[in-house]
Amino acid sequence: MEVIIQSTPAAAAELLARLIAHDLRAQPRLVLGLATGRTMESVYDRLARMHREDGLSFAGTRTFNLDEYVGLPASDPHSYRHYMQEHLFRHVDVDVRNTHLPHGDAPDLDAECRRYEELIQQCGGIDLQLLGIGQTGHIGFNEPLSALRSRTRVKALSPVTIAQNSPLFADPAKMPRRAITMGVGTILEARRVVLLATGTGKAEIIAKAVEGPITSMISATALQMHARCTVIVDEAAAAKLQGVDYYRWIFANEPEWEPYRCGSAHVG
Repeated sequence: MEVIIQSTPAAAAELLARLIAHDLRAQPRLVLGLATGRTMESVYDRLARMHREDGLSFAGTRTFNLDEYVGLPASDPHSYRHYMQEHLFRHVDVDVRNTHLPHGDAPDLDAECRRYEELIQQCGGIDLQLLGIGQTGHIGFNEPLSALRSRTRVKALSPVTIAQNSPLFADPAKMPRRAITMGVGTILEARRVVLLATGTGKAEIIAKAVEGPITSMISATALQMHARCTVIVDEAAAAKLQGVDYYRWIFANEPEWEPYRCGSAHVG
């Protein structure tokens, strides 16, 4: 795992967008794992701008989202399918037939989870998986006590997650209490994983996820076992990390990050 600290939330989002753009240009048929949430909105805004202004193409991309609420059809304005359509898909040239999310309203949820796992495998696995992190330390909706080898399944949402997400619903009481989510094991099979977190509210959980013991109580700690995981944070989210001097050294000195330090809009 490597931790990259940026000065502001905007700089952190810009770095992630450039990293995605680099991989898309190098591998036009990239299989991209996507996340939702407020932190990702600025990343998707930047990718849409790169598509408009720099010709960044998503035409060959296949996408898989981490999760979807149980019981919500794709047409529901609170569904993650709707979120992705509004924040990314309709702004770029991706083929909607190549964009995949679990069907939260599937009549047989267990069969839907198996179908989703099989579809990921049919596409050759995920090349680059984007992640946020919840207040419980969840990645996807892998709430506390999620097995570190878990696969796509239905998961009950914790009271903390419900309290965090329910204000996004017009009627908070109608927020679903369950979701289909990629498992921790599914996420760890991605060839590369990048987690983005910003703000003081994420500082404590980021410190636990990055520098604490690996535990099923905080599913993000499993990323410590990934061979190629990058955590991008702003100064506020990095506030409780112990190894900040080393993390800053990585970004300043590792050759991989040279194009990003130079600020090129066309890295790679």
